[in-house]
Amino acid sequence: MSHPRVLCLGEVLFDCLADQLGLGLTEVESWTPYPGGAPANVACALVKLGIPAGFIGCVGQDEPGNQLIKLLDEVGVDITGVQRHSTAPTRQVYVLRSLEGDRTFAGFGDYDTSEFADTCLDAKQLPESLFAAADFLVIGTLELAYPESAKAVYHALDLAEQFDLKILLDVNWRPVFWKNPDAAPGIIRELFKRVDFVKLAKEEAEWLFDTADPGAIQYRLDTVEGVLVTDGENGCAYCLGENEAKIPAFSMAVVDTTGAGDSFVAGLIHQFITHGISALSDPETAKYVVTYASAVGAITTLKPGAIASQPSYAEVEAFLKE
Repeated sequence: MSHPRVLCLGEVLFDCLADQLGLGLTEVESWTPYPGGAPANVACALVKLGIPAGFIGCVGQDEPGNQLIKLLDEVGVDITGVQRHSTAPTRQVYVLRSLEGDRTFAGFGDYDTSEFADTCLDAKQLPESLFAAADFLVIGTLELAYPESAKAVYHALDLAEQFDLKILLDVNWRPVFWKNPDAAPGIIRELFKRVDFVKLAKEEAEWLFDTADPGAIQYRLDTVEGVLVTDGENGCAYCLGENEAKIPAFSMAVVDTTGAGDSFVAGLIHQFITHGISALSDPETAKYVVTYASAVGAITTLKPGAIASQPSYAEVEAFLKE
């Protein structure tokens, strides 16, 4: 197996989606578990697009943990960086769905958010050899909500800097994971100084910067090479190199939006690796890169679940030809 070119650090979990739409937490009669967790989704989507990727995270020594590791392995994701915790359980998130299919997080069942294995990711156990061979590191902000996993994120950033990896931060902010959500903005803003590319949802951009204009955000951050602001069916605005533009979303018969943003990130990195970062200075290339990423995200919405619905390289090529 070739060394992973992209390392995705963070959470892998089960999203338990309400089977009945439009009901509250106590009214839902049954749930269907789907494997998820943004960094794990990105790793799986990359492998399906033909880019070797590895996942770094921590799961419990329990049946859900076994199932998730087996899934990653079957997809072809490198699992060298997966840690197991002897007592903390693998995270399960309960997700309510509106009649339109929109999702809201509804908590963690019988556990407190800080009791899951992913909060125990151990910085000392990060395999340095993975970083020595990789080109990209993808991180989110969820691990920053917990002291131990936050240490692992900062150590991963040190290793990424040591071995000259490009770093992409997908903000992916979920207040439900934070004991003190008010602490999040300051912690996240510090992180911007250490990354090369930032992807935000429109609400996150407005929350952190009071604007959804990627050029204005890039100017303010000064040190990043690209900013992408996604807005669901309204498309994506971006600033890559000096190139600023907005591209519309593809019109799709959406079944489930779960993981579409993670597929977008995978499509983006696939294109960064395919064309090289320096090619982003060309306006047409930058536009194609974001169009490709949007296509990967759009195709993912056609079926339920984040990982099962991710397209292959051939499917994306065929879609773009149409």
